[in-house]
Amino acid sequence: MDEYSKIEKYIVASDVGADRDGIGIEIYSGNEMLLEVFRDDTKKTREVTLYKTELDLELVEQAIALFKKEIPWEFQE
Repeated sequence: MDEYSKIEKYIVASDVGADRDGIGIEIYSGNEMLLEVFRDDTKKTREVTLYKTELDLELVEQAIALFKKEIPWEFQE
């Protein structure tokens, strides 16, 4: 079984703005963003934001694992 079999599409995206500064992955089904896992270098946090309710737990776990693989763990100054 594929390690990320529940993930249809993802994008590595950075966000630099007034509210946050960092990088993360966005998980999509078609054109709908389902969730985001984000490393905020300003706040020194890693956060999961759900854009759809009742997501499959395996999808969320795979998204977190993919985030850990794709995004450096260390915060940037």
